[in-house]
Amino acid sequence: QVQLVESGGGLVQPGGSLRLSCAASGSIFGINDMAWYRQAPGKERELVATITRAGSTNYADSVKGRFTISRDNAKNTVYLQMNSLKPEDTAVYYCNARVRSSPYRGYADYWGQGTQVTVSS
Repeated sequence: QVQLVESGGGLVQPGGSLRLSCAASGSIFGINDMAWYRQAPGKERELVATITRAGSTNYADSVKGRFTISRDNAKNTVYLQMNSLKPEDTAVYYCNARVRSSPYRGYADYWGQGTQVTVSS
């Protein structure tokens, strides 16, 4: 089994910063792409940022220039540095990873439990 555990959410004022972390553990043979998604109340889950194993990144237009995704392959961990936060960034943030649990299996998608980010004065 593979578990993804997120941390780092909380309440922050507009213009502030937060850093989210997501650590993968369990039966891990390899991790391919990792990503952060978010879901605001009453809205569909949306992709925020992705990062390949080699470090190539992509961002949603709404967060470009403010958020930075990074990863530590040795620690099986992905990060999301969020700067210049806006009230519209308020959501539950989920990490996602494509994980291969053994050399005899293909990659499968795993999700964290979510961490709340609230941007409010």
